[in-house]
Amino acid sequence: MRVYRKRLAVPLAWWVLAVPVVVLLGAYGIYANLSGPVVVVIYAVFTVGCAGALLMWGSSLIEVVDGELRAAGTVLPLSQVTEVRALDARQAEAMRGPRADPAAHTLIRPYLKTAVYIAIHDPADQVPYWLIGTRRPDDLAAVIE
Repeated sequence: MRVYRKRLAVPLAWWVLAVPVVVLLGAYGIYANLSGPVVVVIYAVFTVGCAGALLMWGSSLIEVVDGELRAAGTVLPLSQVTEVRALDARQAEAMRGPRADPAAHTLIRPYLKTAVYIAIHDPADQVPYWLIGTRRPDDLAAVIE
């Protein structure tokens, strides 16, 4: 059995865009004519806050190992999988929006346009399918099958 392991890291562009956000938010301290040490603390708080938020969004891990799919701390035995489909951007958007089932288990991020649809059969559970966002849906679908 093949092993699959990917972290859903935030794109580099989001880190680059965080710099002007921190600069602009911290500039309010300068605009308010606060003292130098207070402005430094404001910049530090905004920098740590933005970095923490981006690291948290990029900390989700997808693994297929030992006959299980693990996605962000939730485990699905592959024996319960009935169908696997790699979705392109248009199909994934439909599954996240108008065709979404509120009972489904989803691991999606706004920076991931493609996904993998995993239909499951578990009589004890009410989850009809999993929708896992990924940059390479064909690779993940192949490992699950």
